Amino acid sequence: MGGKKGNRTSANAKKGRVIRSVGSSIRVEDEEGQRFDCVIRGKFRIKGIKSTNPVAVGDEVMFVPPQEESELGVITELQERKNYILRKAIGHNHKVHILAANVDQAILVFTIDFPPTSTGFANRFLLVTEAYHIPAVIVINKVDLITNEEQRDRLRLVKEIYSSLGYKVIEINSTDPSYQQTALDLFKGKVSFIGGHSGAGKSTLLNLVDPDLNIKTGLVSDYNKKGKHTTTYAEMHPLAPGGYVIDSPGIKELGLTGFDSEELRHYFPEMRRLMADCRFNDCKHLNEPGCAVRAGLETGEVHPSRYDTYLRMMEEVKELRY
Repeated sequence: MGGKKGNRTSANAKKGRVIRSVGSSIRVEDEEGQRFDCVIRGKFRIKGIKSTNPVAVGDEVMFVPPQEESELGVITELQERKNYILRKAIGHNHKVHILAANVDQAILVFTIDFPPTSTGFANRFLLVTEAYHIPAVIVINKVDLITNEEQRDRLRLVKEIYSSLGYKVIEINSTDPSYQQTALDLFKGKVSFIGGHSGAGKSTLLNLVDPDLNIKTGLVSDYNKKGKHTTTYAEMHPLAPGGYVIDSPGIKELGLTGFDSEELRHYFPEMRRLMADCRFNDCKHLNEPGCAVRAGLETGEVHPSRYDTYLRMMEEVKELRY
């Protein structure tokens, strides 16, 4: 027995990718596609991040596989992350939880109704992707449920706001097989993080891309138009057409820990375009004279819903400092 333990050294380590992380239970997939349940050896210090989870789905790691079926593998090293997506850690005001790491794109599943997705939620999601240089795509799902003029007006407005900012916006009905090619083209060959409100149709969309995934889907209440959580933890799924997708719980609040008020304006593309024309270099776009961003509200270059999100986030950042 002592000999077996002696063999479990870093010299036996393999490269792998974390595909599931729930508390201390971590599942790693190696380069050959084999999967191992693992634990962490020692403490991982993540530079500049106060995180409640030392490793996240999508992390690339070195690990020592188990010698026996009854044993667990041991993660020995965390490789440098190219990016990550955060949310506030539940119960920890000044800590974050890393939802996903090393992603090629972030897909926001947006619904006009059943349940309605707020532009504030979308703006927050997009700010996080901008901050960590992750290309974002907005997928407007359940277009078959858009039946009245009010819904159609909102669809046009949402498309107009986000397309003008340079984001790719796709319409889809994930329950209709005729949209399968659209979904395949979006996910194929990439590591995608998918987010959105519970009930927005994330799981249905993934099942359209790869029916063999058979991810559990939930219903939306007709009474309050809110969805029920069907995903309880982040997990990475390999896709039959190639690539991976990281499905996550319905995100109520993406965290701003680590941001400061000076940075926020740089993560709104429309503000980046205008800020050079502000009278003052350090303009916060609040009530300063000669502010090009506030002038953009009058010309339509900045949408009020986007500016409102900016003001709310400035307040949040301020509160987090105290």
